[in-house]
Amino acid sequence: MVNVTADIDALLRGSIDMHLHHGPVAGPCRFDALELAQQARDAGMRAVVLKDSGYPNAPLATIIKKLVPELGIFGSLCLNYSCGGLNHHAAESSARLGARVLWMPTYSSANSVKTFRKLGMPIEDDGISLLGPDGRLVPEMDRILEIVKRHDMVLATGHISPEEIFALFEGAKKHGIEKFIITHPTDKEFSDRAPGMDELKDLAAGGAVIEFTFVAHLPTEFCRNPVQTVEDIRAIGAERCIISTDLGLFTFNPPAAEGFRLFISSLLRNGITPEEIELMAKVNPAKLLGLEQL
Repeated sequence: MVNVTADIDALLRGSIDMHLHHGPVAGPCRFDALELAQQARDAGMRAVVLKDSGYPNAPLATIIKKLVPELGIFGSLCLNYSCGGLNHHAAESSARLGARVLWMPTYSSANSVKTFRKLGMPIEDDGISLLGPDGRLVPEMDRILEIVKRHDMVLATGHISPEEIFALFEGAKKHGIEKFIITHPTDKEFSDRAPGMDELKDLAAGGAVIEFTFVAHLPTEFCRNPVQTVEDIRAIGAERCIISTDLGLFTFNPPAAEGFRLFISSLLRNGITPEEIELMAKVNPAKLLGLEQL
């Protein structure tokens, strides 16, 4: 049973969703960015990070913020083909426009294109790899990482392979980047290969933040058992984790704010404490975004 002593609405109030997709997109979508921001505001949430895998959305975030001033709204950039790929010009432009999170390639990642083709996405070419033939980060990544550091952005892994994750993590440390998120750490449905738990614990011990998203738990998606997610959080430690939704796309999933509430409820039901929810939904995301603590 859900922990009936926990005030789920209070846990949702002040929370931050750092992984929120939105319309318009090329395909059916239930909510646009304004509608999702309004829903988050009405739920009492503190902030959201808007993510679009197909185009830079920092200008959109700026406009939505004017319409929903009660909510922190941050744009981002995902380095897929349609956004320029591994392109420091694109990264610099979005950073200057206020993007707070830079994701490595997702469906354009060489580690992900086969999986997304099976899901019906018409992705061309072989995908983008962060590594050259020598197994090291390609030279363009140095310029991109310098931009991340200079603009104090959050660096997120997207759908890249374990080898790329470790190379990127080492490159980030060399540039002095401390805000580093491992995206979809255990969700093998999003890519060919994902890190193992021992690798995730090593990354977390080195300063990385491990992100768990609600979308894969849904019966409309991959039916991941929240019991397993709780075990993973326990193995890593809530102090090194965040929770988010990855919702906002498609017509068959719940609104993101309600999805966040369901995620909190599911974790509480399976043993996560309210104090751990506070860490993963509020404290840790606020640190990543540079928000003052309440």
